[in-house]
Amino acid sequence: MTTRPSCYPARDEAPLLDVLTSPVPVGRFDSPVDGRHVLCLHLGSPVPVSYRAGRHERQGTRLHGQFCVVPAGSSTRWTLQAPATSLLLRLNPALMQEAAGHMRLEAGLVPAIHIRDPQVERIGWMMQAEEQDGHPSGRLFADSLASALAARLLALQTWPDRLPVAGPVRALPVWRLRAVQDYVEANLDRDLTLAELAAVAGFSVSHFKALFRHAVGMPVHRFVLGRRVERARQLLLAGQLSNTEIALEAGFAHPSHMARCVRAVLGRAPAQLRADRLI
Repeated sequence: MTTRPSCYPARDEAPLLDVLTSPVPVGRFDSPVDGRHVLCLHLGSPVPVSYRAGRHERQGTRLHGQFCVVPAGSSTRWTLQAPATSLLLRLNPALMQEAAGHMRLEAGLVPAIHIRDPQVERIGWMMQAEEQDGHPSGRLFADSLASALAARLLALQTWPDRLPVAGPVRALPVWRLRAVQDYVEANLDRDLTLAELAAVAGFSVSHFKALFRHAVGMPVHRFVLGRRVERARQLLLAGQLSNTEIALEAGFAHPSHMARCVRAVLGRAPAQLRADRLI
């Protein structure tokens, strides 16, 4: 029996979604029981693998980008014919339950193996990039990906004729929208979370995302990024702070992260913006 190393360190506050690139040993092992739903995306070359959940066993070859689902509180037995690497996405079950209520679906998640879905893959690659870059986009971006992942997993395991018909989407009331916008402006230097902003608006995370997007015309994380870029632009034009100080004041992880975002949104580098005030 091969012992699998511990996957996740203990944390005082667990995020809605976290990510870890983990080596998976050759041989047989039982996955550790986790309080979260765990998705394992395979990275690299094909690997023959067998998978047992309860009395059911499946065999096959795991390909790059395919994923398996291990529901919260369960354990699965794996046998690998070669070493492998997995990108582990761990999702908060409470978020899954909230998304299910919003979609009017059952909240339970069933075990699965060798699944391929472009949307889940994109979420995985974005979370991997965030991990590799030190999470420059902050908790709000990861929370948005968590919500999207929960909704997609529910849709994937639901038959098409059971999917609810979407009703009309309401917009966030003006006074609640203003409260959220004021809160964002007052806390741009902090690592904001989706749950935090939803609480300010007085809605659940799932409802808040849809209501905010309908009211503003863009996702929450994109709106906050735009406000960060605008704060940075104003401070660059003022010319009183260094790039490091401006990055921290506007809520960016570091100056290079700020520079990438400023160029992406405004099409100009911070140095060009500084030069504009001298013209």
